Amino acid sequence: MEFLPFTRPDVDEATVQAVAQVLRSGWLATGPKVQELERQLSEFCGGRPVRTLTSATAGLELALLMIGIKPGDEVITPAMSFVATANVIARVGARPVFVDVDLDTRNIDLAAVEAAITPRTRAIMPVHFAGHPLDMDALHALARKHGLRVIEDAAHAIGTRWKGRNIGALGDIVVFSFHPNKNMTTIEGGAVVADDPDELRLLELHRFHGLERHPDGSAECTFPGGKANLTDVAAAVGLGQLARLDSFNARRQELAQRYFDKLHAIPAPRLPARGPTGDHSWHIFAPLLPLDQLRISRGEFIKLMHARGIGVGVHYPAIHLFSYYRGLGYREGQFPNAERIGRETVSLPMFPMMSDADVDRVCAAIADIFKDNAR
Repeated sequence: MEFLPFTRPDVDEATVQAVAQVLRSGWLATGPKVQELERQLSEFCGGRPVRTLTSATAGLELALLMIGIKPGDEVITPAMSFVATANVIARVGARPVFVDVDLDTRNIDLAAVEAAITPRTRAIMPVHFAGHPLDMDALHALARKHGLRVIEDAAHAIGTRWKGRNIGALGDIVVFSFHPNKNMTTIEGGAVVADDPDELRLLELHRFHGLERHPDGSAECTFPGGKANLTDVAAAVGLGQLARLDSFNARRQELAQRYFDKLHAIPAPRLPARGPTGDHSWHIFAPLLPLDQLRISRGEFIKLMHARGIGVGVHYPAIHLFSYYRGLGYREGQFPNAERIGRETVSLPMFPMMSDADVDRVCAAIADIFKDNAR
């Protein structure tokens, strides 16, 4: 039986041909395709300005720099996310201040955020985990109350909506990911959505060496910027993907519903929370394993799934338990929900090309493994 991977990008022939046209054009780096992708993403985000980059990680880091986050500042972020969410805070010299998450949505606990605010707090960096929308009204009310900036890590959330509006169309600063495992891809890439022209100009300088070019051909460099500009090759892929994003996400929602229907018959796994119908982009589907009811570890469960030809991911270990963050003083027991998720989570196959039969096959394999390995 063919191996069912955890995820697989869907790139159609029209996109392949669009990439070939870019390759033949001789303009491979940032050019007209990047400009068009930024324009279309801006339309998707309600007309707000968008700047593309080589990754969401770069976008998060440059967003911190463009709002002036500096050494000694604190940025509050969830203990349950991909490690990049915290790494970028540390990379600019600030301190990541972790708080716990909800056990089922995996989104940041806003009450814990407020309790963690100190005079050094400058920003909140929440995550729309697995595409489940965070309560945007409560988030921004909290930020306004304390005079804080918000950088939304929306790496999982392209196409997620809050009260009928796309994530990115509201709020402060929003960062998307277009990695191959995301709901749309540019091979590698990301985008930042923001409003302030001066901040966006600073981001543009940071993404291309700090160079400011003048009409007469001269240039000036006022600080040592990096290099994170998207290519036209990548943008051509992104344009093809963006045109299909609604259909991709609609299929993900159907697959998630089928997982719920099938897994409810297996009483053991703790299923993720569902966002509002039609508004949750379902980047991943990640139940928690009932390890206390099984004679096997998570690693052994994954091996048994692989033996049945089914790929499984882990999203994610709790960030504060990595050695670097232990070195900052974090320890086991501080964030129990993040730690439980980190121990028990598995991400089941989820991508638009999957069939209903694929979901049934995954769920049947889980049922068999649980039955054979119950305590």
